[in-house]
Amino acid sequence: MQHQSIAFKPLQFPFPPRLHPPNAIPSRRLFPLHLNTTAYSPCSASSCRSFHIPLPTHPPRSLPSSNSTKNAALKTVDVATLGNLCVDIVLNVPKLPPSSKGARKAIMEQLSSSPPDKQYWEAGGNCNVAIAAARLGLNCITIGYVGNEIYGKFLLDVLRDEGIRMVGMNEEADVVNSPSASHQTLLCWVLVDPLQKHGFCSPADFFEEPAFSWMSTLSEEVKRGIKRSRILFCNGYDFDELCPGLILSAVDYAIEAGTSVFFDPGPRGKSLLHGTVEEQKALRHFLRKSDVLLLTSDEAESLTGIANPILAGQELLRTGVRTKWVVVKMGPRGSILITTSNITCASAFKVKVMDTVGCGDSFVAAIAFGFIHNIPLVTTLAFANAVGAATAMGCGAGRNVAALKQVVELMEAPNLNEDDEFWNELLGEHLDSQEVTFLSKMILNGSNGRMNRVTFQKAVSELLPKLKSSQLEGTLSC
Repeated sequence: MQHQSIAFKPLQFPFPPRLHPPNAIPSRRLFPLHLNTTAYSPCSASSCRSFHIPLPTHPPRSLPSSNSTKNAALKTVDVATLGNLCVDIVLNVPKLPPSSKGARKAIMEQLSSSPPDKQYWEAGGNCNVAIAAARLGLNCITIGYVGNEIYGKFLLDVLRDEGIRMVGMNEEADVVNSPSASHQTLLCWVLVDPLQKHGFCSPADFFEEPAFSWMSTLSEEVKRGIKRSRILFCNGYDFDELCPGLILSAVDYAIEAGTSVFFDPGPRGKSLLHGTVEEQKALRHFLRKSDVLLLTSDEAESLTGIANPILAGQELLRTGVRTKWVVVKMGPRGSILITTSNITCASAFKVKVMDTVGCGDSFVAAIAFGFIHNIPLVTTLAFANAVGAATAMGCGAGRNVAALKQVVELMEAPNLNEDDEFWNELLGEHLDSQEVTFLSKMILNGSNGRMNRVTFQKAVSELLPKLKSSQLEGTLSC
């Protein structure tokens, strides 16, 4: 990717557009799920649930409520994302703007004064999760709001080309024709410096209220979308668009409908922790009621006050009333998946990093894949690390997130960034208290007390052939 400096006055767009797969094919299921299954019940023997890898898997999930059992036949969607739909406008700059709010706003207004060519547009926000999940064969919908202007139409076209259905959150028929800024598609200016560091500027950063604060209730169409989904994915950026009360009503409706809730607080987690009374209440609700929490080690520390990511994850499990998995992302170190009975660790892949935007979103999609198909935890982490790394090797997110071909290539010849000293120090105090599974490049599998070492080849021995078969048969967009 070329990096040429641009001057903020006059604004130029000198670098080539991001590449994305041409003629995207609507995604199809990698391992078909029966439509009469719930998010908790096993699928047919032809699905991933037929795995026989003799490795520890996550404990049985709690039985669904009577309401979720009643709605079992309606689970025809794998992943629904809530809110955070935007168009990214990606520009190379000689240096990132200052961190001060005023300076960022001035730069954003200057950028907005000269609308960029369409070649610099890309789907952003939760579109990244949905596209990555769709390319893994999951059936996805996005729930949110886009305006009836050129940016909204662009976003809808991208989603349609990726086989993703949009469920609009419009409350009034005339909203789509409103010229008001509060009824327009959100834009996010993604500024990239020569060192591949990123700065983000969005109008939502400067609103005193959520961008779409006029929304107050969930429409029947939105409720149907949530009810039919196995997973509802939410993140901290939802609060930039939607009122806390509306977000909580979506979470509570998902729980009532037997839909699992995934929550990634992201950088907004810290500000929500010290935000308005309503934001603090909503954050606590997410941390208690989510089935899966996904966060970086820094975010885990900011929410718990505990520096050790394993201890922080265990604290989040302890305080959560529904939490089954806490997944901690540690960038080039790897990732950890913590349950009440097991700690699973996987080193990251060594790859040439081109752009880290979208890596976390791609990682989330793979975690959702493992959760839905009940894949062993160590296999799920290995797969998620590969999907995240494959995205990092490309230029950006949106239509540039990982393709299956890249993921398969990484998994066929894994080059893990192992750091035994780091992991031994991190895991040392936990080996006597909880079973630990560690993904290793060592030739032999084995255990040492509570430490169970599993080779990468063993962990993916059943998943990888299925991925390769799907790729060769052309059943995915890759």
